Amino acid sequence: VMFAQVSSRLPSLQKNSHILGKNRSIRCSETQRSTSHHPSTSRSYFTGHESRKTLLKVLPSSNQSSRSLWIRTENTPNPDSLKFIPGIKVLGTDYKTSTIDFPNSRAAMGSPFAKALFQIEGVKGVMLGTDFLTITKDADIGWNAVKSMAIATATEFLAGGQRLIDEEYQEAEDTTPQPEDSEVVVLIKEIIETRIRPAVQEDGGDLQFKGFEDGVVFIKLTGSCTSCPSSSVTLKNGVERMLKHWIPEVSHVMQVTDDDLEKINLDALKKTEDKIAGDQTENTSQPAS
Repeated sequence: VMFAQVSSRLPSLQKNSHILGKNRSIRCSETQRSTSHHPSTSRSYFTGHESRKTLLKVLPSSNQSSRSLWIRTENTPNPDSLKFIPGIKVLGTDYKTSTIDFPNSRAAMGSPFAKALFQIEGVKGVMLGTDFLTITKDADIGWNAVKSMAIATATEFLAGGQRLIDEEYQEAEDTTPQPEDSEVVVLIKEIIETRIRPAVQEDGGDLQFKGFEDGVVFIKLTGSCTSCPSSSVTLKNGVERMLKHWIPEVSHVMQVTDDDLEKINLDALKKTEDKIAGDQTENTSQPAS
Protein backbone atom coordinates (compact mmCIF):
# COMPACT_ATOMS: atom_id res chain seq x y z
CA VAL A 1 0.00 0.00 0.00
CA MET A 2 2.82 2.36 0.88
CA PHE A 3 4.58 1.82 -2.43
CA ALA A 4 1.30 2.29 -4.30
CA GLN A 5 0.83 5.63 -2.54
CA VAL A 6 4.38 6.69 -3.36
CA SER A 7 3.95 5.73 -7.01
CA SER A 8 0.81 7.83 -7.23
CA ARG A 9 2.74 10.87 -5.98
CA LEU A 10 5.73 10.34 -8.27
CA PRO A 11 4.76 10.86 -11.94
CA SER A 12 7.15 9.95 -14.71
CA LEU A 13 10.21 12.12 -14.21
CA GLN A 14 11.33 11.40 -17.75
CA LYS A 15 8.53 13.62 -19.04
CA ASN A 16 9.76 16.39 -16.77
CA SER A 17 13.45 16.29 -17.59
CA HIS A 18 13.67 20.06 -17.25
CA ILE A 19 14.09 19.54 -13.50
CA LEU A 20 17.51 18.07 -14.11
CA GLY A 21 18.13 19.82 -17.41
CA LYS A 22 20.03 18.44 -20.33
CA ASN A 23 23.31 18.69 -18.41
CA ARG A 24 22.03 16.99 -15.24
CA SER A 25 22.06 20.09 -13.05
CA ILE A 26 22.52 18.15 -9.83
CA ARG A 27 26.14 17.47 -10.75
CA CYS A 28 28.65 19.88 -9.20
CA SER A 29 30.62 19.90 -12.43
CA GLU A 30 27.86 21.65 -14.30
CA THR A 31 27.28 24.34 -11.67
CA GLN A 32 30.87 25.63 -11.49
CA ARG A 33 31.99 25.87 -15.10
CA SER A 34 35.39 27.37 -15.87
CA THR A 35 35.59 30.57 -17.88
CA SER A 36 38.67 29.23 -19.68
CA HIS A 37 37.69 25.84 -21.06
CA HIS A 38 40.62 24.06 -22.69
CA PRO A 39 39.70 22.17 -25.89
CA SER A 40 41.69 19.11 -24.81
CA THR A 41 39.74 18.60 -21.61
CA SER A 42 36.63 16.46 -21.46
CA ARG A 43 34.77 18.89 -19.19
CA SER A 44 35.66 21.88 -17.03
CA TYR A 45 34.76 22.58 -13.43
CA PHE A 46 36.37 25.84 -12.33
CA THR A 47 39.34 27.98 -13.27
CA GLY A 48 42.73 26.47 -12.45
CA HIS A 49 41.51 22.88 -12.22
CA GLU A 50 41.81 20.88 -15.43
CA SER A 51 39.50 17.94 -16.00
CA ARG A 52 41.65 16.00 -18.43
CA LYS A 53 41.11 12.25 -18.13
CA THR A 54 44.19 10.14 -17.58
CA LEU A 55 44.43 6.58 -18.87
CA LEU A 56 47.11 4.37 -17.39
CA LYS A 57 47.82 0.75 -18.14
CA VAL A 58 49.15 -1.13 -15.13
CA LEU A 59 50.77 -4.52 -15.53
CA PRO A 60 50.52 -6.75 -12.45
CA SER A 61 53.65 -8.25 -10.97
CA SER A 62 54.53 -11.91 -11.37
CA ASN A 63 52.75 -12.99 -8.20
CA GLN A 64 49.47 -11.38 -9.35
CA SER A 65 46.96 -12.23 -12.01
CA SER A 66 48.28 -12.23 -15.57
CA ARG A 67 45.51 -9.82 -16.48
CA SER A 68 46.38 -6.15 -17.00
CA LEU A 69 44.26 -3.25 -15.82
CA TRP A 70 43.52 -0.06 -17.66
CA ILE A 71 42.90 2.38 -14.81
CA ARG A 72 41.33 5.63 -15.91
CA THR A 73 41.31 8.66 -13.63
CA GLU A 74 38.88 11.54 -13.80
CA ASN A 75 39.09 14.88 -12.07
CA THR A 76 36.14 15.80 -9.88
CA PRO A 77 34.73 19.19 -8.88
CA ASN A 78 36.85 18.79 -5.74
CA PRO A 79 40.53 19.45 -6.61
CA ASP A 80 41.60 17.22 -3.71
CA SER A 81 39.60 14.18 -4.91
CA LEU A 82 40.22 11.89 -7.88
CA LYS A 83 37.93 9.25 -9.33
CA PHE A 84 39.69 5.99 -10.32
CA ILE A 85 37.93 3.77 -12.89
CA PRO A 86 39.61 0.36 -13.30
CA GLY A 87 37.27 -0.93 -16.01
CA ILE A 88 36.12 -3.82 -13.81
CA LYS A 89 33.73 -4.09 -10.90
CA VAL A 90 34.94 -2.82 -7.53
CA LEU A 91 32.06 -3.47 -5.15
CA GLY A 92 29.94 -5.02 -7.88
CA THR A 93 26.44 -6.10 -6.89
CA ASP A 94 27.44 -8.16 -3.84
CA TYR A 95 26.74 -5.31 -1.44
CA LYS A 96 23.49 -3.75 -0.29
CA THR A 97 24.71 -0.23 -1.05
CA SER A 98 26.22 1.20 -4.22
CA THR A 99 29.04 2.94 -2.32
CA ILE A 100 30.92 2.43 0.94
CA ASP A 101 32.57 5.51 2.42
CA PHE A 102 35.65 5.49 4.66
CA PRO A 103 36.12 9.10 5.83
CA ASN A 104 39.22 8.26 7.89
CA SER A 105 41.66 5.43 8.60
CA ARG A 106 39.76 4.33 11.71
CA ALA A 107 36.62 3.73 9.64
CA ALA A 108 38.66 1.61 7.19
CA MET A 109 39.28 -1.20 9.69
CA GLY A 110 36.60 -3.29 7.94
CA SER A 111 38.28 -3.07 4.55
CA PRO A 112 41.78 -4.39 3.80
CA PHE A 113 41.71 -2.45 0.52
CA ALA A 114 40.78 0.90 2.09
CA LYS A 115 43.23 0.28 4.92
CA ALA A 116 46.04 -0.21 2.37
CA LEU A 117 45.08 2.99 0.56
CA PHE A 118 45.24 4.93 3.83
CA GLN A 119 48.86 3.79 4.19
CA ILE A 120 49.71 6.13 1.31
CA GLU A 121 50.99 9.45 2.59
CA GLY A 122 48.44 12.20 2.07
CA VAL A 123 45.32 10.04 1.67
CA LYS A 124 42.59 11.23 4.03
CA GLY A 125 39.43 9.70 2.52
CA VAL A 126 38.41 6.65 0.46
CA MET A 127 35.07 5.75 -1.10
CA LEU A 128 34.45 2.49 -2.96
CA GLY A 129 31.75 2.41 -5.63
CA THR A 130 30.21 -0.25 -7.84
CA ASP A 131 32.77 0.24 -10.61
CA PHE A 132 34.99 3.06 -9.31
CA LEU A 133 36.78 4.37 -6.25
CA THR A 134 37.33 7.95 -5.10
CA ILE A 135 40.39 9.04 -3.14
CA THR A 136 40.62 12.34 -1.29
CA LYS A 137 44.03 13.73 -0.30
CA ASP A 138 45.38 16.47 1.94
CA ALA A 139 45.32 19.87 0.26
CA ASP A 140 49.05 20.51 0.78
CA ILE A 141 50.18 17.31 -0.98
CA GLY A 142 50.44 16.94 -4.77
CA TRP A 143 48.69 14.26 -6.80
CA ASN A 144 51.71 12.75 -8.60
CA ALA A 145 52.98 10.49 -5.81
CA VAL A 146 49.53 9.80 -4.37
CA LYS A 147 48.07 8.80 -7.75
CA SER A 148 50.89 6.41 -8.70
CA MET A 149 50.80 4.67 -5.31
CA ALA A 150 47.00 4.46 -5.38
CA ILE A 151 47.07 2.85 -8.84
CA ALA A 152 49.67 0.33 -7.69
CA THR A 153 47.59 -0.56 -4.62
CA ALA A 154 44.39 -0.83 -6.67
CA THR A 155 46.14 -3.12 -9.14
CA GLU A 156 47.43 -5.34 -6.34
CA PHE A 157 43.94 -5.85 -4.94
CA LEU A 158 41.77 -5.81 -8.07
CA ALA A 159 43.99 -7.65 -10.55
CA GLY A 160 45.19 -9.98 -7.82
CA GLY A 161 41.66 -10.88 -6.72
CA GLN A 162 42.28 -9.92 -3.09
CA ARG A 163 39.49 -9.38 -0.59
CA LEU A 164 38.31 -5.76 -0.53
CA ILE A 165 35.82 -5.84 2.36
CA ASP A 166 35.71 -8.10 5.42
CA GLU A 167 32.81 -10.55 5.29
CA GLU A 168 31.40 -9.35 8.60
CA TYR A 169 31.41 -5.70 7.53
CA GLN A 170 27.90 -4.22 7.37
CA GLU A 171 27.10 -0.95 5.62
CA ALA A 172 23.88 0.83 6.54
CA GLU A 173 21.18 1.01 3.86
CA ASP A 174 20.18 4.66 4.03
CA THR A 175 17.50 4.63 1.31
CA THR A 176 15.90 1.24 1.96
CA PRO A 177 12.26 1.81 3.03
CA GLN A 178 11.60 0.78 6.63
CA PRO A 179 8.26 -0.27 8.17
CA GLU A 180 8.21 2.82 10.38
CA ASP A 181 8.81 5.24 7.48
CA SER A 182 6.08 7.71 6.62
CA GLU A 183 4.89 8.17 3.04
CA VAL A 184 6.98 11.37 2.78
CA VAL A 185 10.17 9.63 3.95
CA VAL A 186 9.66 6.75 1.52
CA LEU A 187 9.22 9.24 -1.31
CA ILE A 188 12.36 11.16 -0.29
CA LYS A 189 14.37 7.94 -0.28
CA GLU A 190 12.98 6.93 -3.68
CA ILE A 191 13.96 10.20 -5.35
CA ILE A 192 17.44 10.18 -3.75
CA GLU A 193 18.13 6.60 -4.82
CA THR A 194 16.80 6.76 -8.39
CA ARG A 195 17.32 10.37 -9.47
CA ILE A 196 19.84 12.21 -7.31
CA ARG A 197 22.41 9.58 -6.32
CA PRO A 198 23.36 8.45 -9.87
CA ALA A 199 24.12 12.05 -10.88
CA VAL A 200 26.25 12.71 -7.78
CA GLN A 201 28.19 9.46 -8.24
CA GLU A 202 29.15 10.59 -11.76
CA ASP A 203 31.44 13.09 -10.05
CA GLY A 204 32.96 10.55 -7.66
CA GLY A 205 30.75 11.46 -4.70
CA ASP A 206 27.65 10.23 -2.95
CA LEU A 207 25.11 11.30 -0.35
CA GLN A 208 23.34 9.55 2.50
CA PHE A 209 19.85 10.22 3.81
CA LYS A 210 20.10 10.78 7.56
CA GLY A 211 16.61 11.87 8.52
CA PHE A 212 13.59 14.11 7.99
CA GLU A 213 12.08 16.34 10.66
CA ASP A 214 9.90 19.48 10.55
CA GLY A 215 10.34 19.87 6.80
CA VAL A 216 14.14 19.54 6.91
CA VAL A 217 15.94 16.70 5.09
CA PHE A 218 19.29 15.84 6.68
CA ILE A 219 21.96 14.76 4.17
CA LYS A 220 25.53 13.58 4.68
CA LEU A 221 27.89 14.06 1.72
CA THR A 222 30.61 11.48 1.04
CA GLY A 223 33.44 10.82 -1.40
CA SER A 224 34.55 13.81 -3.47
CA CYS A 225 31.58 15.83 -2.14
CA THR A 226 32.90 15.82 1.44
CA SER A 227 35.18 18.85 1.18
CA CYS A 228 34.17 20.05 -2.28
CA PRO A 229 33.90 23.84 -2.71
CA SER A 230 30.77 23.25 -4.81
CA SER A 231 28.94 21.13 -2.21
CA SER A 232 26.67 23.96 -1.07
CA VAL A 233 25.69 24.61 -4.71
CA THR A 234 24.94 20.91 -5.17
CA LEU A 235 22.66 20.85 -2.14
CA LYS A 236 20.78 24.05 -3.00
CA ASN A 237 20.56 23.97 -6.79
CA GLY A 238 20.32 20.21 -7.15
CA VAL A 239 19.16 18.16 -4.19
CA GLU A 240 16.94 20.72 -2.45
CA ARG A 241 15.44 21.98 -5.69
CA MET A 242 14.38 18.53 -6.84
CA LEU A 243 13.04 17.38 -3.46
CA LYS A 244 11.03 20.58 -2.96
CA HIS A 245 9.60 20.28 -6.47
CA TRP A 246 8.21 16.79 -5.96
CA ILE A 247 7.52 16.87 -2.21
CA PRO A 248 5.72 19.96 -0.84
CA GLU A 249 6.46 18.81 2.71
CA VAL A 250 10.19 19.46 2.17
CA SER A 251 11.20 23.03 2.98
CA HIS A 252 14.96 22.75 3.34
CA VAL A 253 17.94 20.40 2.90
CA MET A 254 20.70 20.53 5.50
CA GLN A 255 24.17 19.01 5.26
CA VAL A 256 25.29 17.18 8.40
CA THR A 257 28.48 15.44 9.50
CA ASP A 258 28.95 12.54 11.89
CA ASP A 259 29.67 15.05 14.68
CA ASP A 260 26.43 16.90 13.88
CA LEU A 261 24.48 13.65 13.95
CA GLU A 262 25.97 12.69 17.30
CA LYS A 263 24.96 16.06 18.75
CA ILE A 264 21.45 15.76 17.28
CA ASN A 265 21.09 12.28 18.80
CA LEU A 266 22.34 13.49 22.18
CA ASP A 267 19.91 16.43 22.12
CA ALA A 268 17.03 14.10 21.22
CA LEU A 269 18.06 11.73 24.02
CA LYS A 270 18.14 14.58 26.53
CA LYS A 271 14.67 15.75 25.48
CA THR A 272 13.34 12.21 25.93
CA GLU A 273 14.97 11.88 29.37
CA ASP A 274 13.58 15.28 30.45
CA LYS A 275 10.11 14.28 29.30
CA ILE A 276 10.27 10.98 31.19
CA ALA A 277 11.54 12.77 34.31
CA GLY A 278 8.72 15.33 34.01
CA ASP A 279 6.09 12.62 33.65
CA GLN A 280 7.44 10.80 36.71
CA THR A 281 7.42 14.02 38.76
CA GLU A 282 3.83 14.72 37.70
CA ASN A 283 2.73 11.20 38.65
CA THR A 284 4.35 11.33 42.09
CA SER A 285 2.85 14.75 42.85
CA GLN A 286 -0.69 13.54 42.21
CA PRO A 287 -2.53 12.39 45.39
CA ALA A 288 -3.33 8.73 45.59
CA SER A 289 -7.04 7.96 45.03
